[in-house]
Amino acid sequence: MTVTVASLWRHPIKAHGREGVTRLDLKAGQTVPWDRVWAIAHEASKADGATWVPCANFSRGAKAPALMAVTCTLDEDTATVTLCHPDRPDLTVAPDDAEDAARLIDWVRPLMPEGRAASARVVRAQERGMTDSDFPSVALCNLASHRAVEQQLGKPLSIHRWRGNIWLDGLAPWEEFDLVGQDIRIGDAVLRVRERTGRCKATTANPETGVIDADTLGALKTWGHTDFAIYAEVIADGEVATGDAMARA
Repeated sequence: MTVTVASLWRHPIKAHGREGVTRLDLKAGQTVPWDRVWAIAHEASKADGATWVPCANFSRGAKAPALMAVTCTLDEDTATVTLCHPDRPDLTVAPDDAEDAARLIDWVRPLMPEGRAASARVVRAQERGMTDSDFPSVALCNLASHRAVEQQLGKPLSIHRWRGNIWLDGLAPWEEFDLVGQDIRIGDAVLRVRERTGRCKATTANPETGVIDADTLGALKTWGHTDFAIYAEVIADGEVATGDAMARA
């Protein structure tokens, strides 16, 4: 069966919204354009965006599940982001602007649980997007594996629990794990699959409501792991669009 790109996603502000796109212009050694360009460091973090640091330095869905319900729209020309959440008024900000960054921190404050390090400042990644891997990664997800988790839990789930960049259709459940260590071509780009993606409690929250409502990690453990999706590194530039084919390079 032909494997194709079902959808493409980016997350301009790490853990604070998702946006669907129809094409991506991938560059070797880089993350998805505009993906995790900004992140919100919490009060216990010293992150300044100069270098990559682990996700524990930032406000994120694993500690603040309400963040999972944020959606966004990015205006690339003005580097502004419009954020939406079912419990907050829409907000448009330029995260690089100090006053707007302060407005963003105020906007997100009611979504943060008590007893957690509070969101403190917006940082911009200077080297590459602040993905969760210690290398510039693109997250590839398999729709068949998602459906397997739905079946295990006995209810439909949003794909946005997994916060992927490229969703593939046509693979067998968990077949994506067999791609680790291999080079693949998607559209015009070539990627090297580096590792499986370990999962955290963020996936237990409903991306429509921000409320924890599914034991996704328990479901994954029935297959003997808590992994979902794979991380790949772009090794040859190219455009990827919805409907493009994936094949081993």
